[in-house]
Amino acid sequence: MNRLLPPVWTARSIVFIRLAVGLIFFTQGILKYIDPSLGILRFAKIGFPYPGFTAHFVGTFEIACGFLVLIGLFTRLASIPLLFVILTALATTKIPELLHPNQGFWFMVSDARTDFAMTMSLLFLIGVGAGAWSLDAWLWKEKPHEAS
Repeated sequence: MNRLLPPVWTARSIVFIRLAVGLIFFTQGILKYIDPSLGILRFAKIGFPYPGFTAHFVGTFEIACGFLVLIGLFTRLASIPLLFVILTALATTKIPELLHPNQGFWFMVSDARTDFAMTMSLLFLIGVGAGAWSLDAWLWKEKPHEAS
């Protein structure tokens, strides 16, 4: 468990990845509560059971974990549920585009570009942590390990 908490790299530039990931998930989580077309109605259209509960459940994780990533607190742990959220979004909204008439592979690839970037960014944060400008680095004042 301790291996998932401290940052591995001390690079200050990791803050830019955290800002992008954290703000996107944080704001998307809020939108699931305040805009039915991005929350309940969207989850109903996708076919999730209990779309009101599901949209708010996912939104809560996006808000909480997005905020943690944003401030760099428990970044590696907070990125794990967000990875499940984005992989589920890819599986339920992008992969089905392969079967829609007049869409197919290239349409899906174009439509999934943000989800792909978020997936890769989350994997990066899980691998290296929050970086030097984070609460994780402040809490784990020990010298971070070198990346392998």
